[in-house]
Amino acid sequence: MIKENQRLLNRLHVLTDGAVLYLSLPVAFWIRFYLLPGGYISVPLPKYLALGTILTAVQLFVYAAFGLYQSFRKARLRRELERLWLAGALVLTLLLSFLFVQHYIDFSRLTLVIWFFLGAGILSCKRVVLRRGLRYFRRRGYNQKHILLIGGGEMARVYWDTVRADRELGYAVLGYVSNQPEPDMEGLKRLGGYETLCRVLDKRRPDEAVCAIAPEDYGQMAAIIAACEKTGTKLSIIPFYAKYMPSNPQFDELEGIPLLNFRRIPLDNWANAFCKRAMDIAGSLILILLSSPVMLACAIGVKLSSPGPILFRQKRIGRGKKPFSMYKFRSMRVNGAQDTAWSTSRDGRKTKFGAFMRKCSLDELPQFFNVLKGDMSLVGPRPEIPYYVEQFKEDVPLYMVKHQVRPGITGWAQVNGLRGDTSIKARVEHDVYYIEHWSLLFDIEILLTTVFRGKFVNSEALS
Repeated sequence: MIKENQRLLNRLHVLTDGAVLYLSLPVAFWIRFYLLPGGYISVPLPKYLALGTILTAVQLFVYAAFGLYQSFRKARLRRELERLWLAGALVLTLLLSFLFVQHYIDFSRLTLVIWFFLGAGILSCKRVVLRRGLRYFRRRGYNQKHILLIGGGEMARVYWDTVRADRELGYAVLGYVSNQPEPDMEGLKRLGGYETLCRVLDKRRPDEAVCAIAPEDYGQMAAIIAACEKTGTKLSIIPFYAKYMPSNPQFDELEGIPLLNFRRIPLDNWANAFCKRAMDIAGSLILILLSSPVMLACAIGVKLSSPGPILFRQKRIGRGKKPFSMYKFRSMRVNGAQDTAWSTSRDGRKTKFGAFMRKCSLDELPQFFNVLKGDMSLVGPRPEIPYYVEQFKEDVPLYMVKHQVRPGITGWAQVNGLRGDTSIKARVEHDVYYIEHWSLLFDIEILLTTVFRGKFVNSEALS
């Protein structure tokens, strides 16, 4: 039933997207020529409507190419909206380029830009409402995807606990198949051993089988795959080493042999790295110019507040585990614990002016020069001092993954409230998520969140 529901939902999804895109063009025409001043209609509305027919078809095709009409049960809303806006921007760019090259100068560029923002905005709202509606119905037992769980290892228990804890996902696990009963699979019925898998699949007819066998049962894998293929059942596999894998693993191929790359990240692509570095250079230059009067005032305040240097330089560990000197305005009296001790909100070493800078995050401003030099980025995991790197790398899983990218002034962990005396493990999880899911739009989202939520601060750092 879920397959029929999914097909119906996808058809309605495409039809409503097409209707919104097509109708957005005459609305954009009306806004441009009847609401905004200075409008001269050189191309009549029927020609825009003819163009809208072509644009709608092209846009829907690009949406499909970006994966926007696949099942989004497992996908995050932020990623779906990001793809939607990127696909729309791509079509708009190609359209404006085509009109320029073909000398179709009579079409209003502003009308097309309004069409883009209007259509993308309405479709974004539609997806938010659709997701909330589906989650509402799934909590009440509708639109369920029926799963047969194969295996009884650790990852099978993790999967069962996850889908049972979040009913909004809409997964209904019919039972599990394993050679031994699993006492930890509370509330889930064992349907038989591996030898009964074909019969169970034929009888239960699940929408999908999820295989999460333990390492000692790995010899059953060939028979499990064969049983699923024989019964026409879609199979997903959770490897027993899944807890060590990235969330979006990359595969290479060597003469037909698939190779799983554990730590390939988006910034390994030179084009992505170039775009991020270009944004860092442009952004840091602009921010240095805009904040220069404030930095001058801070420098004078630091000099008058206590004896010592204006800037505080501290060794931090950056990309590739290379040390660098991170700059901050000195907010404390000169002391000898700068390489091993965290500061706190009530630290007696802080000066009154230093406390003011800390509260307003003004002490972080010199790090724009670190970004310009290439030691840091505007967005990335916060850098740590060597003393704590040596300590955390032994105790916190995946801690050293953060050193694959430039550290940042702000980051995904910081905008989620993980600053100061918070869980190092949770910070690392957010840092790794950022590294694995990096995009320019993700960086912009973090920067905007930093500005509007006031999270531009690293309160555990020393000054």
